[in-house]
Amino acid sequence: MASTLPRLPVFEAIKTHDSKSTAVIHSLSGRTFTYGELINDVAAAKNKLQKNTKGKSVAGERIAFLVENGYDYVVTLLSILASHAIAVPLSPTFPAHELRYILDQSASLMLLSSEKFQDKAGEVLKEGMETTPINYKQEKIMMGRTDDYVTLDDPTSDQGGMMLYTSGTTSRPKGVLLPQSVLTAQSMSLLKAWNYSSKDHLLHILPLHHIHGTVNALLTPLFRGSTIEFQFPFNANAVWERLAAPFLPNPDSSKRPITFLTAVPTIYTRLLSSHPTLSPDLRSATKTALKPGNLRLNISGSAALPTSVKSAWTELSCGNVLLERYGMTEVGMALSCGLSFSDRVDGSVGWPLPSVEARLVDTETGDVIPEGGELDHEGRERHGEIQLRGPTIFKEYWRNEEATKKEFVEGEDGRGKWFKTGDVAVRREVNGAGKGNQEWCRGKMYFIQGRKSADIIKTGGEKVSALEIEREMLSLPQVSEVAVVALPSEAWGQKVAAVVVLSEAGKTAGRGGKAWGALDMRRALKDLLANYKIPQEMRVVESIQRNAMGKINKKQLVREIWGEALDARVNGSANGAIAIPNGSV
Repeated sequence: MASTLPRLPVFEAIKTHDSKSTAVIHSLSGRTFTYGELINDVAAAKNKLQKNTKGKSVAGERIAFLVENGYDYVVTLLSILASHAIAVPLSPTFPAHELRYILDQSASLMLLSSEKFQDKAGEVLKEGMETTPINYKQEKIMMGRTDDYVTLDDPTSDQGGMMLYTSGTTSRPKGVLLPQSVLTAQSMSLLKAWNYSSKDHLLHILPLHHIHGTVNALLTPLFRGSTIEFQFPFNANAVWERLAAPFLPNPDSSKRPITFLTAVPTIYTRLLSSHPTLSPDLRSATKTALKPGNLRLNISGSAALPTSVKSAWTELSCGNVLLERYGMTEVGMALSCGLSFSDRVDGSVGWPLPSVEARLVDTETGDVIPEGGELDHEGRERHGEIQLRGPTIFKEYWRNEEATKKEFVEGEDGRGKWFKTGDVAVRREVNGAGKGNQEWCRGKMYFIQGRKSADIIKTGGEKVSALEIEREMLSLPQVSEVAVVALPSEAWGQKVAAVVVLSEAGKTAGRGGKAWGALDMRRALKDLLANYKIPQEMRVVESIQRNAMGKINKKQLVREIWGEALDARVNGSANGAIAIPNGSV
């Protein structure tokens, strides 16, 4: 008897792809799965899910799952969407108490786990929950069937979707509800902007409990019929070996060239630092693999991209330029640079993506900054909070009406509410940009200045972008990593401080062969930044903790480095930090 799936856009797309074309590859084992196998296995998994609930509808119910990156994950996610339920992907790297929080907060009906994570699932389960092992092995599921056995019926509910949890850098993680219609709108926007193709071969090296890994690198390529090759967790040498495989002196004929790579800045940094350690054959083959004619699109996001990293990647790849974009859990991708290299401007995240409306609201006056009004009466750039609306915006924070209401503001034009991102940007005209054949890449470009709460520092009456300072500091050979933060100051309101991880060169770059220090930093930055932007304090550390997407919890970092008693601090030293008056060089 034929199996059925709801006629949702994602299943309509998968059903129309060539059933024999490859949908998913597991990089290490080489196992491949076709689109024909995928549509059948999703239908079979949906049937299993219904049996586990004794036929009771799970429409609108939250179903959490712990599954490793790969084919099983894809089938699990799609089967939950096919059941009109809300998929809640969990990160196996999270401690049990954090996963318990997500299960409780989402009020999940059940927890699905692969065999690999059965023990982990057992740790997080509470009374009333059930764990259902899943293992979609090809030989057990396929049984010689073809996609002719799967038919599409009209959907019986519109309650399905996905719930992703915020990173929790500013408060407890919140469940972001993304209905199926929002997931589809986000994918359609990216399809138009980035020109995904059935010929694309995407190397997937990202975690799948974030919007970047799930929508950009999984759902959207499935809509277009691309091939997704999973290689997770990230390992720099393994990535280089895979990229090189088709271009070695004795190439691996089973490995197609990677045409699409999307990652976070820390991954590109690690790739660049490890490249010189490769064998001569690998170095040569990887440089060929990165050329624009082979790697069609390389994207960086989820955190600010240092200009030095972008430049180094362009040099290594013989001219391939990283494309920067801006997004967040609540909105998917919102802004992006264009496909033309001239539309990939250093420090900019481009223009609003197709179907996305964006505006800036002045952080001082609360007024909308109109086109042409980017400068104040003194000729200074006006900083504005990015606000967004359109079909790609999330529905609500789950079971948190107060937070949802707080983050939306009614539009004056009666066309719907705007979501307040909390991110601050400026708009600038850039000569030579916006001249390509992508109609949405037009007008002034957006430049992110940072989070409203953590990255915009008000010192001596001036507004300073922590991200701008970080970009300049990362251009210095002595600096490997940096986080620029605000410290309270009686004299300046706030003062700029930097937490630095020194490069090998930086460990002996100071006077007398000592480690590079605060005075050295200020001298190096004197010609790069206005004096009031140069950090007054600097602390050197061995490492800076980041989350899976490369983001730093700056509030936590300040507490760790300078201690809890910040309110008592004024200019001067504390906990061994070096303080320098604002006018010193």
